[in-house]
Amino acid sequence: VPLARALFEGGLPVIEVTMRTAAAAAAVAAIRRELAQVVVGAGTLLRAADVATAVQAGAGFLVSPGLTPELAAAALAAELPYLPGVATPSEVMAARALGICVMKFFPAEALGGAAWLRALAPVFPGVAFCPTGGIDETRAAEYLTLANVPMVGGSWMVPRDAVAAGDWRRIRRLAERAAAIGRREAA
Repeated sequence: VPLARALFEGGLPVIEVTMRTAAAAAAVAAIRRELAQVVVGAGTLLRAADVATAVQAGAGFLVSPGLTPELAAAALAAELPYLPGVATPSEVMAARALGICVMKFFPAEALGGAAWLRALAPVFPGVAFCPTGGIDETRAAEYLTLANVPMVGGSWMVPRDAVAAGDWRRIRRLAERAAAIGRREAA
């Protein structure tokens, strides 16, 4: 919860908790309980059971690194915003066929970054992407100049050493810088 509070106080009201540890669901529930103004989602969902765990914990949105029929069915049945990971035009088309218009582009930097998204914009009008994976503060600003990128995901504002040291002030400052990028690009 202190990490989520630092991010929120820094201007980031939407937080994704990756569901890669046994403590993740409890973290989602605690953030929901103690920071009601934060929209907390569950990420790295790999199976339908992960969706059920995320929903039970109180996740406000769902994110997966890819798209499978089983996972998509569970996520869509949850009636929460769902961002499946896509890495090819075929995967974008599969998500669109399910009625999904907002997708996670992952791993963004390894797959061509902003150039890939720029190339897809005229082919998939009305589709928005949240690029994640290998993005830093500088790259985030570039992504946010693209019309099909309303948001960027990243962990550069949460350095491991700052988390380990409980340096919430440093994390809040980094979150302030990240939020400023979004405000600047939205203007």
